Amino acid sequence: MKEDHLYPNGSRELAERRNALAPEVAEAFRSFSKAVFKEGALPEKTKQLIAVAVAHVTQCPYCIRSHTTQAVRKGASQEEIMEAIWVAAEMRAGGAVAHANLALDEMHS
Repeated sequence: MKEDHLYPNGSRELAERRNALAPEVAEAFRSFSKAVFKEGALPEKTKQLIAVAVAHVTQCPYCIRSHTTQAVRKGASQEEIMEAIWVAAEMRAGGAVAHANLALDEMHS
């Protein structure tokens, strides 16, 4: 059944349906995700803050919610989360500024 809004709420049922369509790939992705986010050279909190920032750049609403929740669980403050989001905003805007060189080069060739 289609939801009434742009993005359906994530649910166990949807996850099970997605995983059933490609179980080996789904398991590989779960394993990869666990490996990426486990404590390592970077603490788990830092990894979740990076994920919050990247989720804002990729504009994935599911990722924004999930990684914000995980960042809080790993001890991130609201201020740290907002700073990560501002870093993402600067990087995204910075890409437009940097790519202006392409337009400038094209206009002067």
